[in-house]
Amino acid sequence: MISTKGRYALRVMLDLAQQDTDHFIPLEEIAARQGISKKYLEIILKTLVQNKLLKGLRGKGGGYKLTRSPKEYPVGEILELTEGSLATVACLQPDAEPCERTATCATLPMWKRFDQMVHDFFYNITLDDLLMENSDTAFDPYHK
Repeated sequence: MISTKGRYALRVMLDLAQQDTDHFIPLEEIAARQGISKKYLEIILKTLVQNKLLKGLRGKGGGYKLTRSPKEYPVGEILELTEGSLATVACLQPDAEPCERTATCATLPMWKRFDQMVHDFFYNITLDDLLMENSDTAFDPYHK
């Protein structure tokens, strides 16, 4: 399940993608448009800035802006950054202890295929795709 942190991070990134990308957008404006508390938004923005998905500037005229064009941000990158691994079962988490049943687990190949489908789905959708989807242009991540 994707938490509010992951969903809000996507909303913030989309919000910034819709703005003038040459200017920093104040935290207060983003919070007001998205209906997210400033305190919670600061936590999300800090993660995005530390990982260079956003650039932040303090003080007068400060705020946040994208570091790349919207077409260069796969949704999967944003979700994995804010959620951690999107693995569906514990044994496929990057930091999982080796499972003693790996060699004999009849369901492991299924989980691996499912995880690959989830990964491919989210990494084949960009912020730009989501912006287009919300316009009059139809969007289908499997038929770009």
